[in-house]
Amino acid sequence: MLEVEIIGTPGVAGAPLAAEVERLLAFAFATAGIDAGHVALEYVDAQRIAELNEEYRGKEGPTDVLSFPLDETGVLGEPPEARELGDIIICVAHTADLREAIVHGGLHLVGMDHETDEGEMLAVQAEILSWG
Repeated sequence: MLEVEIIGTPGVAGAPLAAEVERLLAFAFATAGIDAGHVALEYVDAQRIAELNEEYRGKEGPTDVLSFPLDETGVLGEPPEARELGDIIICVAHTADLREAIVHGGLHLVGMDHETDEGEMLAVQAEILSWG
């Protein structure tokens, strides 16, 4: 079972509810054959995401979404329900589409990277978002 811990609130009308967040992340994790584990999703302000962006990516200023996989070796712990998959940090003020940011963050947690692939991650992201 996938356990999604949501920290903070997006504070905008029409933001995805917890069940929708879980559904979107389940689709993203399924692309890597993952159907169980724990992920935390946190909504933060522009100042906090700018600090994280600078500290972890060496980039100045705020961004829309950051992902922090807990085990970058690709080896997941057992049993599956005890896996810590990672954290997704979203800045609503810099995000045009919260659903897209959630899926984007989830795909990064399973190892996809649009900065190094040839469009696969963004194609998978578009496919998941097309499912409504």
